[in-house]
Amino acid sequence: MPDTANNPNRKSWISVPTDSDFPIQNIPFGVFLTRDDVITIGTRIGDIAIDLGALHQLGYFNEIPLTDDIFLQDTLNDFISDGKKTWRLVRNRIAEIFDVKNETLKNNEEHRKIVLFTLDEIEMQLPVQIGDYTDFYSSKEHATNVGTMFRDPDNALLPNWLHIPVGYHGRSSSIVPSGIPIHRPKGQTMPADASEPVFGPSKLVDFELEMAFITTDANLLGEPIPIEEAEDYIFGMVLFNDWSARDIQKWEYVPLGPFLAKNFASSVSPWIVTLDALEPFRTDGPKQDPKPLSYLNYKGKKSFDINLEVDLSPENGAPTTITKSNFKYMYWNMSQQLAHHTINGCKVNSGDMMGSGTISGSTPDSYGSMLELTWKGEKPIKMSDGTERKFINDGDTVTMRGYCKNDKVRIGFGEVSNKLLPPFNPKKVKK
Repeated sequence: MPDTANNPNRKSWISVPTDSDFPIQNIPFGVFLTRDDVITIGTRIGDIAIDLGALHQLGYFNEIPLTDDIFLQDTLNDFISDGKKTWRLVRNRIAEIFDVKNETLKNNEEHRKIVLFTLDEIEMQLPVQIGDYTDFYSSKEHATNVGTMFRDPDNALLPNWLHIPVGYHGRSSSIVPSGIPIHRPKGQTMPADASEPVFGPSKLVDFELEMAFITTDANLLGEPIPIEEAEDYIFGMVLFNDWSARDIQKWEYVPLGPFLAKNFASSVSPWIVTLDALEPFRTDGPKQDPKPLSYLNYKGKKSFDINLEVDLSPENGAPTTITKSNFKYMYWNMSQQLAHHTINGCKVNSGDMMGSGTISGSTPDSYGSMLELTWKGEKPIKMSDGTERKFINDGDTVTMRGYCKNDKVRIGFGEVSNKLLPPFNPKKVKK
Protein backbone atom coordinates (compact mmCIF):
# COMPACT_ATOMS: atom_id res chain seq x y z
CA MET A 1 0.00 0.00 0.00
CA PRO A 2 1.51 3.35 -1.04
CA ASP A 3 2.31 6.00 1.54
CA THR A 4 0.59 9.08 0.11
CA ALA A 5 0.95 11.13 3.30
CA ASN A 6 4.63 11.77 2.54
CA ASN A 7 3.97 13.67 -0.71
CA PRO A 8 6.40 16.60 -0.31
CA ASN A 9 4.23 18.82 -2.53
CA ARG A 10 1.12 18.47 -0.37
CA LYS A 11 -0.08 21.62 1.40
CA SER A 12 -2.52 21.89 4.29
CA TRP A 13 -5.40 24.31 4.81
CA ILE A 14 -4.08 24.60 8.37
CA SER A 15 -1.42 27.31 8.51
CA VAL A 16 2.04 25.85 9.21
CA PRO A 17 4.79 28.20 10.46
CA THR A 18 8.11 28.29 8.63
CA ASP A 19 10.48 25.58 9.93
CA SER A 20 7.71 23.91 11.91
CA ASP A 21 8.48 20.34 13.01
CA PHE A 22 4.92 19.39 12.12
CA PRO A 23 4.01 19.96 8.47
CA ILE A 24 1.21 17.88 6.94
CA GLN A 25 3.87 15.34 5.89
CA ASN A 26 4.61 14.48 9.53
CA ILE A 27 1.27 13.50 11.15
CA PRO A 28 2.66 12.21 14.46
CA PHE A 29 0.50 10.54 17.11
CA GLY A 30 0.04 11.52 20.73
CA VAL A 31 -2.40 11.66 23.63
CA PHE A 32 -3.70 14.90 25.12
CA LEU A 33 -6.18 16.32 27.60
CA THR A 34 -8.60 18.71 25.87
CA ARG A 35 -10.10 21.99 27.08
CA ASP A 36 -13.15 19.95 28.13
CA ASP A 37 -11.00 17.69 30.36
CA VAL A 38 -11.36 14.78 27.95
CA ILE A 39 -8.37 12.58 27.16
CA THR A 40 -8.11 11.70 23.49
CA ILE A 41 -5.70 10.41 20.90
CA GLY A 42 -4.64 13.03 18.41
CA THR A 43 -2.22 14.34 15.85
CA ARG A 44 -0.75 17.73 15.05
CA ILE A 45 -0.29 19.97 12.03
CA GLY A 46 1.62 23.19 12.62
CA ASP A 47 0.49 24.59 15.96
CA ILE A 48 -2.94 22.95 15.83
CA ALA A 49 -3.77 19.71 17.67
CA ILE A 50 -6.36 17.45 16.07
CA ASP A 51 -8.75 15.27 18.08
CA LEU A 52 -8.80 11.93 16.24
CA GLY A 53 -11.46 10.56 18.56
CA ALA A 54 -13.87 13.31 17.55
CA LEU A 55 -12.83 13.04 13.90
CA HIS A 56 -13.63 9.31 13.95
CA GLN A 57 -17.01 9.85 15.66
CA LEU A 58 -17.92 12.38 12.98
CA GLY A 59 -17.37 9.75 10.28
CA TYR A 60 -14.11 10.84 8.70
CA PHE A 61 -12.53 7.36 9.00
CA ASN A 62 -15.58 5.32 7.98
CA GLU A 63 -13.81 3.58 5.10
CA ILE A 64 -11.06 2.27 7.41
CA PRO A 65 -11.78 -0.81 9.58
CA LEU A 66 -11.37 0.71 13.05
CA THR A 67 -13.18 -0.02 16.30
CA ASP A 68 -15.49 2.75 17.48
CA ASP A 69 -13.35 3.54 20.51
CA ILE A 70 -9.88 3.16 18.98
CA PHE A 71 -9.08 6.88 19.45
CA LEU A 72 -11.16 7.38 22.62
CA GLN A 73 -8.49 5.95 24.89
CA ASP A 74 -5.79 7.32 27.15
CA THR A 75 -2.94 5.47 25.39
CA LEU A 76 -2.00 4.57 21.83
CA ASN A 77 -1.38 0.89 22.68
CA ASP A 78 -4.50 -0.54 20.99
CA PHE A 79 -4.02 1.56 17.87
CA ILE A 80 -0.38 0.47 17.70
CA SER A 81 -1.53 -3.17 18.04
CA ASP A 82 -3.57 -2.79 14.83
CA GLY A 83 -0.35 -2.90 12.83
CA LYS A 84 1.46 -1.13 10.04
CA LYS A 85 -1.34 -1.37 7.46
CA THR A 86 -3.77 0.47 9.74
CA TRP A 87 -1.18 3.09 10.74
CA ARG A 88 -0.57 3.89 7.09
CA LEU A 89 -4.27 3.97 6.17
CA VAL A 90 -4.96 6.42 9.00
CA ARG A 91 -2.00 8.69 8.18
CA ASN A 92 -2.98 8.74 4.50
CA ARG A 93 -6.58 9.60 5.40
CA ILE A 94 -5.53 12.42 7.76
CA ALA A 95 -3.35 13.85 5.00
CA GLU A 96 -6.37 13.81 2.65
CA ILE A 97 -8.70 15.45 5.19
CA PHE A 98 -6.33 18.34 5.81
CA ASP A 99 -5.12 18.76 2.23
CA VAL A 100 -5.64 22.31 0.99
CA LYS A 101 -7.72 20.95 -1.89
CA ASN A 102 -10.15 19.08 0.39
CA GLU A 103 -12.91 21.39 1.58
CA THR A 104 -15.07 18.86 3.49
CA LEU A 105 -13.81 19.65 7.01
CA LYS A 106 -12.26 22.95 5.99
CA ASN A 107 -15.70 24.41 5.23
CA ASN A 108 -17.56 22.76 8.13
CA GLU A 109 -17.24 25.27 10.96
CA GLU A 110 -19.19 23.14 13.44
CA HIS A 111 -16.91 20.14 12.93
CA ARG A 112 -13.77 22.28 13.06
CA LYS A 113 -14.77 23.64 16.49
CA ILE A 114 -15.10 20.07 17.77
CA VAL A 115 -11.92 18.67 16.22
CA LEU A 116 -9.29 21.43 16.32
CA PHE A 117 -7.43 22.80 19.35
CA THR A 118 -4.72 25.39 19.79
CA LEU A 119 -1.72 24.14 21.77
CA ASP A 120 -2.60 26.25 24.82
CA GLU A 121 -5.94 24.40 25.02
CA ILE A 122 -4.39 20.95 25.49
CA GLU A 123 -2.08 19.17 27.91
CA MET A 124 0.12 16.45 26.45
CA GLN A 125 0.23 13.07 28.18
CA LEU A 126 2.52 10.04 28.06
CA PRO A 127 1.56 8.60 24.64
CA VAL A 128 1.75 4.88 25.49
CA GLN A 129 1.46 2.62 28.49
CA ILE A 130 5.01 1.33 28.57
CA GLY A 131 4.99 -2.28 29.69
CA ASP A 132 8.71 -2.87 29.25
CA TYR A 133 11.65 -0.58 28.60
CA THR A 134 15.06 -1.57 27.31
CA ASP A 135 18.02 0.78 27.05
CA PHE A 136 20.79 0.03 24.60
CA TYR A 137 24.39 1.25 24.59
CA SER A 138 24.89 1.63 20.85
CA SER A 139 27.06 4.68 20.21
CA LYS A 140 30.64 3.63 19.60
CA GLU A 141 31.90 7.13 20.38
CA HIS A 142 30.03 7.27 23.69
CA ALA A 143 31.12 3.78 24.72
CA THR A 144 34.72 4.61 23.81
CA ASN A 145 34.64 7.88 25.76
CA VAL A 146 33.24 6.21 28.89
CA GLY A 147 35.66 3.29 28.58
CA THR A 148 38.55 5.71 28.22
CA MET A 149 37.54 7.65 31.35
CA PHE A 150 36.90 4.73 33.65
CA ARG A 151 39.01 1.87 32.29
CA ASP A 152 41.98 1.43 29.99
CA PRO A 153 42.10 3.98 27.12
CA ASP A 154 43.82 1.37 24.96
CA ASN A 155 40.97 -1.08 25.57
CA ALA A 156 38.05 1.30 25.98
CA LEU A 157 35.49 -1.02 24.38
CA LEU A 158 34.75 -4.27 26.17
CA PRO A 159 35.33 -7.42 24.05
CA ASN A 160 31.62 -7.99 23.35
CA TRP A 161 30.74 -4.45 22.26
CA LEU A 162 31.55 -4.81 18.55
CA HIS A 163 29.65 -8.11 18.34
CA ILE A 164 26.30 -7.45 20.07
CA PRO A 165 24.00 -4.49 20.72
CA VAL A 166 24.64 -4.23 24.46
CA GLY A 167 21.60 -3.29 26.55
CA TYR A 168 19.81 -3.59 29.88
CA HIS A 169 16.20 -3.68 31.05
CA GLY A 170 15.10 -0.44 32.71
CA ARG A 171 12.22 0.79 34.83
CA SER A 172 9.14 1.85 32.83
CA SER A 173 7.28 3.30 35.84
CA SER A 174 9.75 6.20 36.00
CA ILE A 175 9.29 7.34 32.38
CA VAL A 176 7.54 10.73 32.18
CA PRO A 177 6.52 13.10 29.39
CA SER A 178 8.08 16.46 28.66
CA GLY A 179 7.26 19.14 31.22
CA ILE A 180 7.26 16.95 34.34
CA PRO A 181 9.95 18.08 36.83
CA ILE A 182 12.55 15.57 38.03
CA HIS A 183 13.87 15.35 41.62
CA ARG A 184 17.57 14.95 42.27
CA PRO A 185 17.93 11.31 43.38
CA LYS A 186 19.49 9.99 46.57
CA GLY A 187 21.56 6.85 46.93
CA GLN A 188 24.87 5.36 47.96
CA THR A 189 28.13 6.74 46.61
CA MET A 190 31.77 6.01 47.32
CA PRO A 191 33.75 9.25 47.68
CA ALA A 192 37.26 9.12 46.23
CA ASP A 193 38.95 9.46 49.63
CA ALA A 194 36.59 7.19 51.57
CA SER A 195 36.78 3.56 52.64
CA GLU A 196 33.03 3.17 53.20
CA PRO A 197 30.07 4.33 51.09
CA VAL A 198 27.93 7.28 52.14
CA PHE A 199 24.24 8.02 51.57
CA GLY A 200 22.88 11.27 50.23
CA PRO A 201 21.81 13.24 47.15
CA SER A 202 23.68 12.56 43.92
CA LYS A 203 26.21 15.28 43.17
CA LEU A 204 26.66 14.29 39.53
CA VAL A 205 23.22 14.33 37.87
CA ASP A 206 23.48 14.07 34.10
CA PHE A 207 21.32 13.89 30.99
CA GLU A 208 21.74 11.36 28.21
CA LEU A 209 20.81 12.43 24.70
CA GLU A 210 18.91 9.47 23.26
CA MET A 211 16.06 8.51 21.00
CA ALA A 212 13.68 5.64 21.57
CA PHE A 213 11.46 3.52 19.37
CA ILE A 214 8.01 2.14 20.21
CA THR A 215 7.05 -1.39 19.17
CA THR A 216 3.82 -3.14 18.28
CA ASP A 217 2.91 -6.71 19.25
CA ALA A 218 5.75 -8.42 17.47
CA ASN A 219 6.11 -12.12 18.24
CA LEU A 220 5.11 -15.11 20.29
CA LEU A 221 7.16 -16.20 23.27
CA GLY A 222 10.09 -18.19 21.84
CA GLU A 223 9.82 -16.64 18.37
CA PRO A 224 12.72 -14.45 17.15
CA ILE A 225 12.03 -11.47 14.87
CA PRO A 226 14.15 -11.73 11.70
CA ILE A 227 16.19 -8.62 11.06
CA GLU A 228 14.62 -8.10 7.63
CA GLU A 229 11.16 -7.88 9.29
CA ALA A 230 12.12 -5.81 12.33
CA GLU A 231 10.96 -2.42 11.01
CA ASP A 232 7.45 -3.79 10.41
CA TYR A 233 7.08 -3.93 14.18
CA ILE A 234 8.39 -0.43 14.94
CA PHE A 235 5.59 2.14 15.18
CA GLY A 236 7.70 5.25 15.55
CA MET A 237 10.25 7.24 17.50
CA VAL A 238 10.50 9.84 20.27
CA LEU A 239 13.23 11.96 21.83
CA PHE A 240 14.47 10.37 25.03
CA ASN A 241 16.39 11.82 27.98
CA ASP A 242 17.71 8.98 30.13
CA TRP A 243 18.60 10.88 33.29
CA SER A 244 21.62 9.51 35.13
CA ALA A 245 23.31 9.88 38.52
CA ARG A 246 26.96 9.27 37.68
CA ASP A 247 28.31 8.97 41.23
CA ILE A 248 25.61 6.48 42.22
CA GLN A 249 26.18 4.58 38.99
CA LYS A 250 29.94 4.29 39.49
CA TRP A 251 29.47 2.62 42.88
CA GLU A 252 26.60 0.29 42.03
CA TYR A 253 27.05 -0.86 38.42
CA VAL A 254 29.46 -3.76 39.05
CA PRO A 255 28.51 -6.55 38.48
CA LEU A 256 24.94 -6.15 37.18
CA GLY A 257 24.91 -2.69 35.64
CA PRO A 258 22.58 0.34 36.04
CA PHE A 259 20.06 0.37 38.89
CA LEU A 260 19.23 3.37 41.12
CA ALA A 261 21.41 5.64 38.99
CA LYS A 262 18.96 5.19 36.12
CA ASN A 263 15.55 4.23 37.46
CA PHE A 264 14.67 7.57 39.09
CA ALA A 265 13.57 9.21 35.81
CA SER A 266 13.59 9.12 32.02
CA SER A 267 11.77 11.66 29.84
CA VAL A 268 10.14 11.37 26.41
CA SER A 269 8.81 13.84 23.87
CA PRO A 270 5.01 13.49 23.63
CA TRP A 271 4.54 13.12 19.86
CA ILE A 272 5.51 9.78 18.29
CA VAL A 273 6.84 10.27 14.76
CA THR A 274 6.18 7.21 12.61
CA LEU A 275 8.84 5.39 10.61
CA ASP A 276 6.74 6.15 7.53
CA ALA A 277 7.20 9.89 8.16
CA LEU A 278 10.97 9.38 8.53
CA GLU A 279 11.28 7.37 5.31
CA PRO A 280 12.73 10.24 3.20
CA PHE A 281 15.60 10.60 5.67
CA ARG A 282 17.08 7.12 5.57
CA THR A 283 20.86 7.01 5.50
CA ASP A 284 23.76 4.63 5.95
CA GLY A 285 25.06 3.99 9.43
CA PRO A 286 28.72 3.58 10.38
CA LYS A 287 30.64 0.73 8.78
CA GLN A 288 30.60 -2.26 11.13
CA ASP A 289 33.90 -4.07 11.61
CA PRO A 290 34.08 -6.94 12.37
CA LYS A 291 31.10 -8.08 10.34
CA PRO A 292 28.22 -8.99 12.68
CA LEU A 293 26.97 -12.55 12.96
CA SER A 294 24.42 -13.60 10.34
CA TYR A 295 21.26 -12.83 12.36
CA LEU A 296 22.46 -9.21 12.68
CA ASN A 297 23.37 -8.77 9.00
CA TYR A 298 21.08 -6.38 7.15
CA LYS A 299 20.60 -4.87 3.70
CA GLY A 300 19.80 -1.30 2.76
CA LYS A 301 19.81 1.92 4.72
CA LYS A 302 18.66 1.30 8.30
CA SER A 303 19.67 4.55 9.96
CA PHE A 304 18.04 7.99 9.83
CA ASP A 305 19.51 11.48 9.48
CA ILE A 306 18.01 13.14 12.57
CA ASN A 307 19.63 16.35 13.81
CA LEU A 308 19.73 16.57 17.60
CA GLU A 309 20.58 19.35 20.03
CA VAL A 310 20.46 19.98 23.77
CA ASP A 311 19.89 23.27 25.62
CA LEU A 312 20.70 23.79 29.29
CA SER A 313 18.83 26.63 30.98
CA PRO A 314 19.46 27.99 34.51
CA GLU A 315 16.38 28.84 36.57
CA ASN A 316 14.90 32.03 35.10
CA GLY A 317 17.91 32.23 32.78
CA ALA A 318 18.62 32.10 29.06
CA PRO A 319 19.32 28.70 27.44
CA THR A 320 22.76 27.66 26.26
CA THR A 321 23.02 25.11 23.44
CA ILE A 322 25.63 22.71 24.79
CA THR A 323 25.71 19.98 22.14
CA LYS A 324 24.62 19.14 18.59
CA SER A 325 24.61 15.53 17.45
CA ASN A 326 22.85 13.19 15.01
CA PHE A 327 21.04 9.87 15.30
CA LYS A 328 22.93 8.55 12.25
CA TYR A 329 26.07 8.21 14.39
CA MET A 330 24.61 5.13 16.12
CA TYR A 331 26.76 2.04 15.46
CA TRP A 332 23.95 -0.47 16.04
CA ASN A 333 20.66 0.37 14.28
CA MET A 334 17.09 -0.26 15.43
CA SER A 335 16.62 -3.35 13.27
CA GLN A 336 19.70 -4.93 14.80
CA GLN A 337 18.60 -3.97 18.29
CA LEU A 338 15.15 -5.54 17.89
CA ALA A 339 16.50 -8.65 16.16
CA HIS A 340 19.05 -9.17 18.93
CA HIS A 341 16.49 -8.42 21.65
CA THR A 342 14.28 -11.27 20.40
CA ILE A 343 16.82 -13.79 19.10
CA ASN A 344 16.34 -15.76 22.32
CA GLY A 345 12.55 -15.67 21.96
CA CYS A 346 11.89 -12.66 24.22
CA LYS A 347 8.33 -11.45 23.64
CA VAL A 348 7.83 -7.83 22.59
CA ASN A 349 4.48 -6.08 23.12
CA SER A 350 2.61 -3.02 21.92
CA GLY A 351 3.94 0.08 23.66
CA ASP A 352 7.31 -1.38 24.62
CA MET A 353 10.07 1.23 24.43
CA MET A 354 13.67 0.72 23.33
CA GLY A 355 16.19 3.48 24.10
CA SER A 356 19.07 3.98 21.70
CA GLY A 357 21.67 4.69 24.36
CA THR A 358 23.55 7.99 24.53
CA ILE A 359 24.14 9.47 21.06
CA SER A 360 27.61 10.98 20.74
CA GLY A 361 29.49 12.11 17.67
CA SER A 362 33.23 12.09 17.10
CA THR A 363 33.88 15.70 18.13
CA PRO A 364 33.62 17.21 21.65
CA ASP A 365 30.78 19.54 20.62
CA SER A 366 28.67 16.51 19.60
CA TYR A 367 28.91 14.47 22.81
CA GLY A 368 25.61 13.34 24.29
CA SER A 369 26.11 13.77 28.05
CA MET A 370 27.62 16.15 30.58
CA LEU A 371 29.99 13.36 31.59
CA GLU A 372 31.61 13.60 28.16
CA LEU A 373 31.08 17.30 27.44
CA THR A 374 32.94 18.27 30.64
CA TRP A 375 35.11 15.13 30.66
CA LYS A 376 34.15 14.03 34.19
CA GLY A 377 33.89 17.66 35.28
CA GLU A 378 37.47 18.52 34.37
CA LYS A 379 36.40 20.94 31.59
CA PRO A 380 33.34 22.90 32.80
CA ILE A 381 30.84 24.26 30.28
CA LYS A 382 30.55 28.04 30.07
CA MET A 383 26.91 29.14 30.19
CA SER A 384 25.49 32.22 28.44
CA ASP A 385 24.98 33.93 31.83
CA GLY A 386 28.68 33.54 32.66
CA THR A 387 28.28 30.67 35.11
CA GLU A 388 29.83 27.24 34.64
CA ARG A 389 28.46 23.70 34.77
CA LYS A 390 30.24 20.43 35.43
CA PHE A 391 26.96 18.58 35.82
CA ILE A 392 23.32 19.67 36.18
CA ASN A 393 22.37 22.05 39.00
CA ASP A 394 19.06 22.14 40.85
CA GLY A 395 16.78 24.53 38.98
CA ASP A 396 18.37 23.78 35.59
CA THR A 397 16.15 22.70 32.69
CA VAL A 398 17.36 20.26 30.03
CA THR A 399 15.67 20.63 26.64
CA MET A 400 16.28 18.25 23.73
CA ARG A 401 15.12 18.83 20.17
CA GLY A 402 15.33 16.74 17.02
CA TYR A 403 14.41 17.15 13.37
CA CYS A 404 15.10 15.87 9.85
CA LYS A 405 15.39 18.24 6.93
CA ASN A 406 16.00 18.05 3.20
CA ASP A 407 15.37 20.50 0.37
CA LYS A 408 11.63 19.67 0.34
CA VAL A 409 10.43 19.09 3.88
CA ARG A 410 11.28 19.25 7.56
CA ILE A 411 10.01 16.54 9.92
CA GLY A 412 10.59 17.08 13.64
CA PHE A 413 9.86 15.70 17.08
CA GLY A 414 9.20 18.90 19.00
CA GLU A 415 11.06 18.78 22.29
CA VAL A 416 11.46 17.01 25.58
CA SER A 417 12.11 19.52 28.35
CA ASN A 418 12.30 18.85 32.09
CA LYS A 419 13.52 20.77 35.11
CA LEU A 420 15.74 19.29 37.84
CA LEU A 421 14.37 19.95 41.33
CA PRO A 422 16.15 19.49 44.68
CA PRO A 423 15.84 16.09 46.38
CA PHE A 424 12.32 15.12 47.38
CA ASN A 425 11.51 16.44 50.84
CA PRO A 426 8.32 14.90 52.27
CA LYS A 427 6.24 17.34 54.24
CA LYS A 428 5.93 16.42 57.88
CA VAL A 429 2.38 15.90 59.01
CA LYS A 430 1.54 17.86 62.18
CA LYS A 431 0.11 15.70 64.95
